[in-house]
Amino acid sequence: MTDERFLPIHDQELLARGERVLGAGFRAMHERVLRVTELTSRLNVLPFDDEAGRTALLEQILGGPVPAGVTIYPPFYTDHGLRLDLAERVFVNQGCTFLDYAGIRLGEGVMVGPKATFITMGHPVDPAERRRFLTGAPIDVAENVWIGAGATILPGVSIGRDAVVAAGAVVADDVPAATLVAGPKGSVLRSW
Repeated sequence: MTDERFLPIHDQELLARGERVLGAGFRAMHERVLRVTELTSRLNVLPFDDEAGRTALLEQILGGPVPAGVTIYPPFYTDHGLRLDLAERVFVNQGCTFLDYAGIRLGEGVMVGPKATFITMGHPVDPAERRRFLTGAPIDVAENVWIGAGATILPGVSIGRDAVVAAGAVVADDVPAATLVAGPKGSVLRSW
């Protein structure tokens, strides 16, 4: 069997350029989604004090060791896991979702509030193409960023160092370093 970590790399490269993907990668993606759904289902019912069990399942989901100081409170959801790159001291609160097929990077010291959602994939708007293609782009979150509760980060967004995304914001555009963004369109309110 082909390692699902490497089969869809071509798709990932296309997505990074903003192109659509179609074809063999869907099967590998589907198989990985089923596997990770099973793993996160097990993770999310563990007793909260079972740190060893939680770490073991997270290592299977992420495809390697959990970096030093990373804290993830369940429930935790991801569709792929292998493209979720967590630096040291990342904190993820309860109920967060990471749809990471196109790649998500959280820099050192990032804090993510409860029920935040990171989405790297979507479908074309054209109804004739919706079931034929996927679109998407990676999300990059720099060091020391705070993502507020219920915020949604959309495909292709980069968030600069020390920025704050307010609770409930929908972020569709890049966020400059050391700024606060808020509102349904994630508008810059101030910078420092």
